[in-house]
Amino acid sequence: MAEPRTHGNPARGRPIGAGARASGPRLRRGQALATRPVTALRAEHLVLYIALTVGALVSLSPFMVMIGQSLMTLGETLTRAPLPATPQWGNYEQAWNDADFGIYFRNSVIITATVILGMLITCTLAGYAFARIAFPGRDVLFATLLATLMIPGTVTFIPGFLLVRGDIIPWGSWLNTLPALTVPFLSTAFIIFLFRQFFAQIPNELWDAARIDGAGHLRFLTTVVVPMSRPVMITATLLTFVNAWNEFLWPLLVTTNPTWRPLAVGLANFIDDAGPQTHLLMAGSVITIVPVLVLYFFTQRQFTEGIATSGLKG
Repeated sequence: MAEPRTHGNPARGRPIGAGARASGPRLRRGQALATRPVTALRAEHLVLYIALTVGALVSLSPFMVMIGQSLMTLGETLTRAPLPATPQWGNYEQAWNDADFGIYFRNSVIITATVILGMLITCTLAGYAFARIAFPGRDVLFATLLATLMIPGTVTFIPGFLLVRGDIIPWGSWLNTLPALTVPFLSTAFIIFLFRQFFAQIPNELWDAARIDGAGHLRFLTTVVVPMSRPVMITATLLTFVNAWNEFLWPLLVTTNPTWRPLAVGLANFIDDAGPQTHLLMAGSVITIVPVLVLYFFTQRQFTEGIATSGLKG
């Protein structure tokens, strides 16, 4: 029986036609796609575009209503006018001045910056320890940490309030102070988990090379791990910024005067015995969300990259 002819190098011993047979399924799949009617493909794309458009409109509608009412008069908001007859751009200035938004804005900036800085330090150290250091009880402690994610935040309000007021640990009352608004949020289980998952993907060869150079864990963390972790740190910064900036219930619970109250609590100044001043309330809400939108606009690529590259390795 004659041996099948080979193409190219005879040492490979690959019969002519083997590639064609191997690519047969690919050709059949390509032919199946090619034989589908063009109108069917266009119909599928049209349905997808319509669904995405409807979803985008539903998501944007609250913001559009908020912006529209922030430019109305109080009477127009009460009559539920769809659009302002004449845009009242002075509502933003009036909202800023009438509610002392300058004080609340300063407080929000200080609180948010302190929380972000503390979070980056504590969660980086904790995430690195869980990912790169083998110590007794590490897995049990990490599982316990993850279990705390199942606990609703409102359940911890009363114990946290008693702790801040000094009833549990006699260190004095922290009410109406900056520590009461920042210390409980300097570390979160989710950010530790996010960092741990990212740090676990760093090759061990880098740690071996660092040890040869005489580096310890702290030097390896600061000179190798942290520079490589820019995407996940930007993601954690953005998530923490949004949570700290929009926090309402906890500042309302631990403050009784405007000295350290943030913007979210300051919006309540537009609600009095006569009812809410809806146009100023909406104007204040727009002022409140602008920093979040600006930050996300400049960090959305890093935010997506940080989410995509975390959690891939357990």
